[in-house]
Amino acid sequence: MQSAETLLREHNIKVTPQRMGIVEELKGEVHLSVDELYERMKSKFPSISLATVYKNINAMLEKNFLLEVKIPNIKSKYELAKEPHAHLQCVKCGKVEDIKLNLDSVIKESSQKSGYKIYEESLVLSGVCPECSGE
Repeated sequence: MQSAETLLREHNIKVTPQRMGIVEELKGEVHLSVDELYERMKSKFPSISLATVYKNINAMLEKNFLLEVKIPNIKSKYELAKEPHAHLQCVKCGKVEDIKLNLDSVIKESSQKSGYKIYEESLVLSGVCPECSGE
């Protein structure tokens, strides 16, 4: 994966140490809430404020660099933008993972049945992960 600085520059986002830190925390298939990001960022930037984390997250959302993952009954999580995919959420430990599914057929069928023109997709499947179920 490219460096945090390169990724930010490719999306025309001003490179700051805090933004590079956020990108480093979200690399891979990591999903973190603003509070979780803030806790991780405090170890690197002791004087960082929660407002600064929110401001940077919002700036990256506006550039479609980050995506917000809305999960029922918990705070939104954030991830680096990538190809369309769904999410799995463990109701026991709270872990959120990516799962590659063909969402095209779901979107097409939903649009045909409802008459909606679908512009954005978000699919979260909840259950118990293998670690929590002991399998």
